[in-house]
Amino acid sequence: MAVYILRRLLQVVPMLLLVTFVVFALLHAAPYDVVDTITTPQMSEETKAAMRERYGLDQPIVVQYGLWLANVLQGDFGYSLASRHSIAEELAARIPNTIMLVAPAYLAALLLAVVLGLIAGSRRGTVVDKAIDGLAGIGIATPSFWFALLVIYVFGYQLRWFPIIGMHSVGKQGDPVDFLMHFVMPFLVLVVAFFPELARYVRSATISQFSQDYVLVQRGFGASRRQVLTRHVGRNVMLPIITQLGLALPILVTGAIVTESIFGWPGIGPYFLTATRSLDYPVVLAVLLLSAVLVIVGNLIADVLYVVVDPRIRIGAGS
Repeated sequence: MAVYILRRLLQVVPMLLLVTFVVFALLHAAPYDVVDTITTPQMSEETKAAMRERYGLDQPIVVQYGLWLANVLQGDFGYSLASRHSIAEELAARIPNTIMLVAPAYLAALLLAVVLGLIAGSRRGTVVDKAIDGLAGIGIATPSFWFALLVIYVFGYQLRWFPIIGMHSVGKQGDPVDFLMHFVMPFLVLVVAFFPELARYVRSATISQFSQDYVLVQRGFGASRRQVLTRHVGRNVMLPIITQLGLALPILVTGAIVTESIFGWPGIGPYFLTATRSLDYPVVLAVLLLSAVLVIVGNLIADVLYVVVDPRIRIGAGS
């Protein structure tokens, strides 16, 4: 296991270099840069050129990437070109806010998806199955930004049950009741966004398990559908669910960009979108690098948990 983990970690290095360089090149291929977003029409070309020289944007792309990479290897993500604030400090302040919103929403959606997915998959073709599958289909087809605006209009504007914008009301930072009032609507939007694909995934895995021979044998020995589902099928469905848990790790950082931006939640979402619009490449690269690392770590965690959950699985030398 230790050798396998070490080998996987060594494979991470070229992958991260490739991802960051491609993103770096795409950002620099745009017809404008961050200087164009912070200058005014009254500024002379000499002033703009001096600003590009100050930010190092006059250097060849390979040199710029090399300087950025050298800083990152020292643990320094640098400063935002637009705001001149420390990227590391901004991420440290915003990531906990995103996790506080995304983690409960994803876990709630996963729990709901497991329960309804198992029920639907074990009763394939019935009215219950069609209703759950239809609900998931509607959820997949519904844009999250449209549903967020609908939730804001109904519960925030018409009924006035919940505040619309932000994470706290002014002067009420640290008030748990005020936080929960701001939390409910974006939480609901994210649960609805995460649930459909997870439910379809669990339903598909359950249907696949019910087609196995061991289910037919158990039913032949007189086991009820509920007994087969809870004692055998449910345990086997846990493996693909673990895959989803591993792959969900980057969602904790970048899984609510649209929702956070709509509700004005002070997380990674608004920060990343603002940096993207202004081509603030140090911020964009820092967020994408963090996301790429979480994707790789999540896959590695899923592989390790596979072995823990199912002892029959062993990681061989050729895996």
